[in-house]
Amino acid sequence: MAKEYEFIDINASGPGIVAAAFSNQVAYCTKAGATVTSRVVAAVHDLLERGEGGELLEQIHDWQGAPLADALPLRVAGGIHALYLGGKAPALGAIYRDEQGVDDATLVAAAIHAHEADLLPWLDGPPQTNEAGRSANFIAAMLWLAEQGLPPRFQCLEIGSSAGINLMLARYHYDLAGVQVGPEPGAMRFAPEWQGNPPPGHRIEIVSTKGCDVAPVDLADPAQALRLKAYIWPEHKVRFERMEAAIAEAAKSPPDLVHMNAADFIEAELARPQEAGNTRVLMHSIVWQYVPADQQARVTAAMEAAGARATPERPLAWIALEANRVLHLHELVVRYWPGGGEPVMLARAHPHGASIDWKI
Repeated sequence: MAKEYEFIDINASGPGIVAAAFSNQVAYCTKAGATVTSRVVAAVHDLLERGEGGELLEQIHDWQGAPLADALPLRVAGGIHALYLGGKAPALGAIYRDEQGVDDATLVAAAIHAHEADLLPWLDGPPQTNEAGRSANFIAAMLWLAEQGLPPRFQCLEIGSSAGINLMLARYHYDLAGVQVGPEPGAMRFAPEWQGNPPPGHRIEIVSTKGCDVAPVDLADPAQALRLKAYIWPEHKVRFERMEAAIAEAAKSPPDLVHMNAADFIEAELARPQEAGNTRVLMHSIVWQYVPADQQARVTAAMEAAGARATPERPLAWIALEANRVLHLHELVVRYWPGGGEPVMLARAHPHGASIDWKI
């Protein structure tokens, strides 16, 4: 298995790509300090390599899509984690406690064969990786947009909202290199490790938030909340704490979240009247790769058409925290209208909000 991450076309498919996807995920997790997740993915890789039987492993082995773009290893890892969190496979505790001298592949094989019916549905859709820490990137981008002269009152639209955790961003407090934003103390507090100049200091207001997802998660449903927790890497203790805080916050007032695909949602929302003095903004994080190409094209066309109609009193912005698939880094990129709509890379950022390397 590769010790280093290999630069492979994310949309590649065909023989050998499944094994490469699992090997790459192991390398990525190891580099990120996610040793437990690395062990689980490596165990599945070992089972595939030795030809272990069963419907789940056969479906993985014969995957028809692009396993890297589909995040196939993380789909499987999420399902296995859910078995452990739900108390169905307590023997996996030896892995999740990161005990040494354990035959990981044997433990994972036993869990797969005993609970295959529970695991198979996890292959049907991409991971739900809702993470409140990404809100710090959105807020930093809004501060920058206010510095460019856009009205500092933001009407936020989010695609791929999952459980809508980032739709509650106005309820959180942010310390961005000393720039304070949001209520004190806030439902959650974020102070990412900051590199570079601080963001501009402005008073901004989140006027409204609304989001969509093709498989929205209801945090009030314990089963759905468990599914979301299963996608959190067990090494990231703070993310579990944030998830519990988000569940509590959503119970007070649930986010405005609709069941709709990205293209339909954006086209419909951009057709609605925009109040003067507000900046309408599309935002999304670690979701673009899961949006089908035809929908990506429709979203882009809708945004650019609306941008052409934008005025200083009714501007439009697009904030994206997504992976740069050439550099294999996550970048915070903004476009805005009027203003040309040219992409501006504001920062490179940790995908879970731990750090922001400000480039402006």
